[in-house]
Amino acid sequence: MDWRLIKDRIVKYTFAFLLFIALGMVLLIFVGLTGKSLPLLQNEPIGQILTESVWSPLKGNFGFLPFIMGTVWVTFISLLIAVPLCTLASAYLVEYASEHLRRLVLPLMNVLAAIPPVLYGVWGVLFVVPVLSRYVAPMFGIDSSGYSVFAGGIVLAVMIFPIMISIMVQVLQTIPQDLKSASLSLGATKWETITKVVLVKARPGLIAAVVLGISRAFGETIAVLMVCGNVPQIPKSLFDAGYPIPALIANNFGEMMSIPLYDSALMFAALLLFVIIFGFNLISRLILNRLEGKN
Repeated sequence: MDWRLIKDRIVKYTFAFLLFIALGMVLLIFVGLTGKSLPLLQNEPIGQILTESVWSPLKGNFGFLPFIMGTVWVTFISLLIAVPLCTLASAYLVEYASEHLRRLVLPLMNVLAAIPPVLYGVWGVLFVVPVLSRYVAPMFGIDSSGYSVFAGGIVLAVMIFPIMISIMVQVLQTIPQDLKSASLSLGATKWETITKVVLVKARPGLIAAVVLGISRAFGETIAVLMVCGNVPQIPKSLFDAGYPIPALIANNFGEMMSIPLYDSALMFAALLLFVIIFGFNLISRLILNRLEGKN
């Protein structure tokens, strides 16, 4: 047999083996978390665990609804802030900004992405929380400490700015110049070309950037933990304290493990976070495939 064909087969099977290892790691994480969660799942129905709002480990109550809602509130607020700003900022950098400004801003985005999350948390405690407590909340007639899902959403939005802007800029730069020139030649303004041609054509890539941002937001721990208040309650307004799932795990893992089912409850929290992120990415991938098929 030709030596080149042998090398080709070796590379092929090596890559396949590495792929199965990567997939196997994901499966092992799922199986491990499920196994550790079984004592809680055998003790209480999963529907009751997900819909109960009382969290009192000493009394054997493990209601996860406050933590789920806390995660949803913080993530949703961060996306409401980040998606429009990142989309407009990316469009400006690609379509309006000078080459000099792009070369200055894009490396800065990489620097911001490398900042440790705890520094964002410190910034949130020193700046965001006092501003919400002293100025924003009183405008609505609300007395708030500032430690709230709103503060968590703002900090989280700032954290996902770099990754979303970097990806969105790369996506918008792939739009052919001929397509934009054709739109302009038909009488469309620059802004109409951006909104009705560029952003529409780049929609799958922009959605992919948002998906990555959401995945980062779902799993963020330290920064959110520092500014959310960490009260196990269902938030009813922007200024209520919340307790996202990652903060629950980070705050309590390794403590009070003598309480029955407590360790299993925290493992179930990790499993729940894993399933949410995995499911969201899977659904987003299906949506992207449909959009790419239409394009």
